[in-house]
Amino acid sequence: MSFHILLAEDDESINKMVEDYLRKDGFSVTAVSNGEEAVSKFLQEKFDLVILDIMMPKLDGFEAMNIIRAKSSMPILMMSAKDSDVDKALGLGLGADDYICKPFSLIELSARVKAAIRRATKYSSQEKNEEQIIVVGDLIVDIANYSAIKENEPIKLTSKEFEILKLFVTNRNRVFTKEQIYNLVWNDAYYGDENIINVHMRRLREKIEHDPSNPQYIKTLWGIGYRLEAE
Repeated sequence: MSFHILLAEDDESINKMVEDYLRKDGFSVTAVSNGEEAVSKFLQEKFDLVILDIMMPKLDGFEAMNIIRAKSSMPILMMSAKDSDVDKALGLGLGADDYICKPFSLIELSARVKAAIRRATKYSSQEKNEEQIIVVGDLIVDIANYSAIKENEPIKLTSKEFEILKLFVTNRNRVFTKEQIYNLVWNDAYYGDENIINVHMRRLREKIEHDPSNPQYIKTLWGIGYRLEAE
């Protein structure tokens, strides 16, 4: 199966380089040069992952991501020459699943793309004996359909947010350190970048908790990690 990737990058040389490499790696790629084109293509075609450069004309990467994320939970990977915690926090906070800084290795980019798609699609092939619908308080988590409901209202979750929620609801009352969460959800080695975990946990709590500053579901164990407390 050839996964379809939407690539938005205004630098013609980088755009062509990334497109060619991903095509050789077996992906189907639609490449555009600005955020406006990216949104237009997204609305017209079906994609499995989006790669967005941050600094683009017409619509920048953040603006394009906002529009795409409002309609889809598919993985979004951001690219930028800016290597700062502020940019990372902003990108991840708005709904990005991963972030890569220029200059980057094409091998690393491809690996991140494959990992993101693998994480996003693994829920469609759940084993028959796995619990498919999990109820915790007023939350209903549908593992098979990759969705969650709070008080009878659908919750818009990114793929990473859903994976974190799934990790906790399928391991109730178990404590996870930040390193364990990163290893299990990002499927990558943890290098102590707590900002990524903190941003995702804050965004998830804003969506599932009645009072995110005083969570009733995912509790913080200071100096240790997190635990979903449920009967």
